[in-house]
Amino acid sequence: MKTRKQSACKTALAVVVAGGLFAGTAQAQLAGHNVVLVHGFQQEDLANPPANFDAVKSAGEDYWRTFWLSRSDARIDWGSNGRVEGNIAQQAYEQLRQISQQGLCNDYCIVVSHSTGDLVTRYLLENQARWLQAEGLQPLRILAAIDYSGAGGGTELADLAMSIAYNDSWYNWPLKQAVRAFTGIEPEPGKLGVVNDLQTNAARNLAVSPNNIPRLRFVAGGSSYGGITKPFIAGTDDGVVPTHSACGATTGNGIDSCTSNLSLAGKVSSQNGPSGLYYNHFPILMNEGVSHSGVLGSETGNISVPVVNNTTLNGLQVDFASRTYNKRAWWQWWGSGDRYVEVPGSDQTDMSTLVYNTLNN
Repeated sequence: MKTRKQSACKTALAVVVAGGLFAGTAQAQLAGHNVVLVHGFQQEDLANPPANFDAVKSAGEDYWRTFWLSRSDARIDWGSNGRVEGNIAQQAYEQLRQISQQGLCNDYCIVVSHSTGDLVTRYLLENQARWLQAEGLQPLRILAAIDYSGAGGGTELADLAMSIAYNDSWYNWPLKQAVRAFTGIEPEPGKLGVVNDLQTNAARNLAVSPNNIPRLRFVAGGSSYGGITKPFIAGTDDGVVPTHSACGATTGNGIDSCTSNLSLAGKVSSQNGPSGLYYNHFPILMNEGVSHSGVLGSETGNISVPVVNNTTLNGLQVDFASRTYNKRAWWQWWGSGDRYVEVPGSDQTDMSTLVYNTLNN
């Protein structure tokens, strides 16, 4: 375990190198392992379904361009107008075959997913060995998955979208605006693609068999779409995905944090946390300010809070710097104030850079 001084030095170094380390040659590996990306829901696919798989690949490339694209060795791209157990699985399998044939994961890969990519990844992890072995190919060896704003537990916005699709009444106007922001379309039966799978009950019944691959969860709590979606999501959320999903909670009940004694802002206090987490799911960092898409490298100025830390998961060392301090509110004239925990300096960089620099040791 690192001393506080050593941890602070490590974070300071991460902040210094964040802006310039990767300006030149791409550093494609993470902790010595190849990286495979699985993107999230792309609403454009519902309004304008991709004409062919080249269009799917192009959109997948653009999705990760902010940070992770240059640090990856392969992607699994998929069209959001499809279903996980249908077209999405077919598209993913063709890419899994190529990754296997190229031997990219012979020395283990790390999967990085975002949003609905968490659900797609879970389905692939449950089935990829059987699929590939049936064709005489080597299954991918996966060390761990890094899941940003994971939607594996679904989102109430998808439930609303399906409801609006079958009940387009004028009095549902506020709901329709939230759903339109999320889906990008006026919901209609048969045109919602993977949104069907993102319904909370549907997501929580899709590929839920436990496995030995750790899922490292990175949780956001900021706003998206100007905040109009937040009233319709249970518990805290990032404007798209509820905390119960992003943390990996075993139920879809609304919660406020991934743990019962620490808020998304890092305040040490009693919280409405999950009653349990899915097997091998580990909430690593929470960040109250960063948005659903901002976790992928586009937002700074937000404090990250360590939850599961100073541990090794399947050989991947998780050792974020940590600082505990007291802070008094402006109206508190006496006492030591409230206690907080944070990753020092995390507001000086974006969440993806922080995660990459910390885990890449």
